[in-house]
Amino acid sequence: MKVVILAAGLGNRLGNAVPKPLTQLGNGRSMMDMQVRTVSDLVGRDHVFVVVGFKKELIMELFGDLTFIYNPRFTRENTAKSLLRALRKIDDDVLWLNGDVVCTPAVVSAVLQHGKSCMAVTAGVVGEEEVKYLLDPKTGCISEVSKEVVNGLGEAVGVNLVRREDLARFRTHLEACADNDYFERGLQSAVADGLLLYAVEVDAKQCVEVDFPADLERANALITHWV
Repeated sequence: MKVVILAAGLGNRLGNAVPKPLTQLGNGRSMMDMQVRTVSDLVGRDHVFVVVGFKKELIMELFGDLTFIYNPRFTRENTAKSLLRALRKIDDDVLWLNGDVVCTPAVVSAVLQHGKSCMAVTAGVVGEEEVKYLLDPKTGCISEVSKEVVNGLGEAVGVNLVRREDLARFRTHLEACADNDYFERGLQSAVADGLLLYAVEVDAKQCVEVDFPADLERANALITHWV
């Protein structure tokens, strides 16, 4: 098992002078520090890859023992191409997280313990900005996943896993993505090509993707209740 943390983006919507994953939370730890501690405990620190771009030196100095993959086109490429850069170097089961996801270890464990390719999701009404999903009524697997999904069942929260046997197919569909696509476009295309991607429902109170200041406030409110 390998882990990829996507941390190359600018994070402009938070107005940060540092990479968004280094945003400090109310508990005194950064979002990335929480992620790295969680996946290190569950998978092992030696198996963690971080895709960096914007102000990469700040991340590399703080987490110098991890394996880094530089995306020199971070101002022009979105998460589909950043993830692809990592997957070109991996031939194993892969868990990946958006660098702005704040979640409990239980969320990551639930995904890791699933036997198939899957993604963590919540159930309920979500806003236009969130990545939403639908399920195939026959298979119970993801049938659509994007921000544009209409009447979505909930949010895809940014914690995902593709098993080794599905990796080549997924990599091919990421290759076909445009530079500005999110990795969900590659997942959607792979699903249409036969990938069975299962939904792992998690508690919405245990996972927050931080895009805006209001999300950061919500994350800080929630982590005070996490053990």
